[in-house]
Amino acid sequence: MNGDKTSRPPAIEDHGVIGDMRTVALVATDGTLDWLCFPHFDSPSVFAALLDPEKGGHFRISPELDGERVMRKQFYWPDTNVLVTRFYSPDGVGELVDFMPVGKGERVRQVVRRIRVVRGELAFRMECLPAFDYGREPHTVRLIQGGASLLSEKLKLTLATAMKLETDGQRLTSRFTLQEGQSAVFTLREGAPDSCTDRVLGHDASEVLFRSTVDYWRHWLAKCSYTGRWREVVHRSALVLKLMTFEPSGAIVAAPTCSLPESPGGVRNWDYRYVWIRDAAFTVYALMRIGFRDEAGAFMRWLEKRIAELPEGEPLPLMYALDGGEVPKEQELWHLSGYGGAKPVRVGNGAAHQLQLDIYGELMDSVYLYNKHGAPISYDFWRHLRRLVDWVCDHWREKDESIWEVRGGKQHFVYSKMMCWVAVDRAIRLADKRSFPADRARWLQTRDLIFEEIMQKGWCAKRGAFIQSYERKSLDAANLLMPLVFFLSPVDPRMLSTLDRVRQAPAKAGLTSDGLVFRYDVEATQDGLYGREGTFNLCTFWLVEAMTRASVTRPDLLDEARLTFERMLGYANHLGLYAEQIGTSGEALGNFPQALTHLSLISAAYNLDKALGHRD
Repeated sequence: MNGDKTSRPPAIEDHGVIGDMRTVALVATDGTLDWLCFPHFDSPSVFAALLDPEKGGHFRISPELDGERVMRKQFYWPDTNVLVTRFYSPDGVGELVDFMPVGKGERVRQVVRRIRVVRGELAFRMECLPAFDYGREPHTVRLIQGGASLLSEKLKLTLATAMKLETDGQRLTSRFTLQEGQSAVFTLREGAPDSCTDRVLGHDASEVLFRSTVDYWRHWLAKCSYTGRWREVVHRSALVLKLMTFEPSGAIVAAPTCSLPESPGGVRNWDYRYVWIRDAAFTVYALMRIGFRDEAGAFMRWLEKRIAELPEGEPLPLMYALDGGEVPKEQELWHLSGYGGAKPVRVGNGAAHQLQLDIYGELMDSVYLYNKHGAPISYDFWRHLRRLVDWVCDHWREKDESIWEVRGGKQHFVYSKMMCWVAVDRAIRLADKRSFPADRARWLQTRDLIFEEIMQKGWCAKRGAFIQSYERKSLDAANLLMPLVFFLSPVDPRMLSTLDRVRQAPAKAGLTSDGLVFRYDVEATQDGLYGREGTFNLCTFWLVEAMTRASVTRPDLLDEARLTFERMLGYANHLGLYAEQIGTSGEALGNFPQALTHLSLISAAYNLDKALGHRD
């Protein structure tokens, strides 16, 4: 439950998400829809009050109670992505249900917001103030029969409702009172008809859409094969990852938001509404692990098209737009104040043209696992993959920007070298498994050369740990992935020593604070930016997995892994959702929700539950 309504804008963690596998909307606990890009994840925003409460645009439905105390509670309808926000007051209880209709035969793209009073009587105020194209494109509002049209040059929307609307030409407002059992429905759709009376939904019509959407999500979730200790949180993470899947193509976005800061008030603000090869490959692994093979297959088909389009001799782009094209150039939107004053607000992503050698390892590992647990890949797909592996053999010695996309210059990152090893190793395994033609002699030689170099240059005997890069002796949490990708045994003395070093507090040159893990020491890493970061959720779940696997000879680590995992669950928001990082006061930092966090939660829960077995 949340307390008194204040003027403070909702925090990142004060939100739930709804979506239709094309885009996502964020809804705060005060009933404000303050993030929506339409029609797709990477389209310009229509509502972005999350990035600027004054200029970003919002769509709010909330009780109008003159200073009276209002308690709020938000939850998902069980096993669905249908969001419910309840308002509790001395006068009664209101219930706001938000969803985007999905299901068999559903063709209309719309956001449905239904407010009803379940006890007593309440007065409400609806305010819809769009701000097209991140607040850069002017618009007009025109009242029509059954609602209103929201008109800009590039996008036209309709708000349909039976409630009386008023406008000042820019915003729509409506004031109404509902008694117990009464409801009001507002639907936002694409298009600008002369009249939308045929689009106005009453309670019964909205109930049909509600039930069909609930049925869709429950039938989809029923395919989940995970039955372990943390079933509820794994189910929520699976539902979140499904929301970030672009259904028309099978592409998977890293997060549905942009420019939510990794550092409070700082400059580490990025646009994650694109398809990272790395993130999507990890997502495929997580979903396939718990039974969702269709999503893995759809992404594999999307990936095969991208690789087939790649010119001869060119490196694979590390990220794509949803349509498979180039990611837009990075822009800084200085007219927006930024979340909590964090400037600049950025759209597009300049890291799209970086060299990140690790993506080949994540890609080949996901293909290998899909071929093993999903469906056998085709010979033509193999030919394209073989070309990529040959490229890795030619270029693995180069410097790159690696997984963390540093902007302080290329280095010989140990994680990137390791993932090049994974790329070649999985290619060899796949070729042998399927008897595919390949340059095995060269691949075997390259794989061994990479391994030996990492053990010689990536290991620091003085620190007793694998280091971030050949140039930097600082720690990097990405190296926790070594036993997870079978580069080293989880109980190899070097891996156990690295694990112990990472688990130390930052004051002792480690990366862990009360079980939560920083991805690296910002002060010791030249990442080209200033400001501190929070702990990185992905890395904490990697630590859980690394300790889980090491527990075969260190039984104490299994208890520690479970404690760390349970502690992390306590940092989720009220709906079980995570952003990218956790700040010093437990607040969410970074884009929200983030695929990497939720997929690593699934993997950690799966392997930890397996290791615990039937032990209480």
